[in-house]
Amino acid sequence: MLAKHGAAARVLAGGTDLIIQAREGRRDVAVMVDVKGIAEATQLSLAGDGALRIGAATSCSAIYHNKDVAKAFPALIDSASLIGSVQIQARASIGGNLCNSGPAGDSIPTLIALGAACHIAGPAGERTVPVEEFCTGPSRNVLQNGEMLVSISFPAPAAHSGAAFERFIPRNEMDIAVVNACSNVTLSADGQTFTAARIAIGAVAPTPLYVPAAGAALVGQPVSDATIAKACEAAQAAATPITDMRGSVEQRHHLVGVLVRRTINKAVKRARG
Repeated sequence: MLAKHGAAARVLAGGTDLIIQAREGRRDVAVMVDVKGIAEATQLSLAGDGALRIGAATSCSAIYHNKDVAKAFPALIDSASLIGSVQIQARASIGGNLCNSGPAGDSIPTLIALGAACHIAGPAGERTVPVEEFCTGPSRNVLQNGEMLVSISFPAPAAHSGAAFERFIPRNEMDIAVVNACSNVTLSADGQTFTAARIAIGAVAPTPLYVPAAGAALVGQPVSDATIAKACEAAQAAATPITDMRGSVEQRHHLVGVLVRRTINKAVKRARG
């Protein structure tokens, strides 16, 4: 169906973005292809080794109500529990949030920081894309005509690791981040040194950003305010925000530092148990 109708066809998972966009005329949609009847698109499985796979149409509420996922991937719960209202979370999906490919998508920095991979199927077969390469611009991504995101997979959390997501919104009635960020850190066995880190930020560039330089600023260094400050500076240097109705360039640069610092500190606490 997707291949037959080309650009006029869209996958319907939760529909919380797609239906509004079609209704307002922001997307020309002739056919909506409901994928919730495809088992792989709605499965949520945690393997014995700790790896996680989430079907692209799995609702946010199904994710955060799973106690095993909540325990192993708390940063994912940080994101899933913030996407819309409770009612919306019963339909909205992480996969849909990713495919909407908004620069401020609240799940995407978390997916990047957790090292997730996107499993895509289409007429030419199947392929896997690192999540940091999925979004190519505002509301644009790597999916070709006839392709769909089937699932998202996450490697098992490393020992002595922790991750956390936070966002800043302009007011409770406007549920779009001015800036968001996620940090995923691994510590030495004594909890005093960073041994690995992945940091991602959103709403400060045309796509959510993976910032390798911020993680590199932590690795091999002691857990300290000075070390964390260097990671924050690297994240701020990577940001290329604009001024709009939600915030200014200066405010966004400042918030990148604030949120990266907060998420690293929270991730460290989680890594230490």
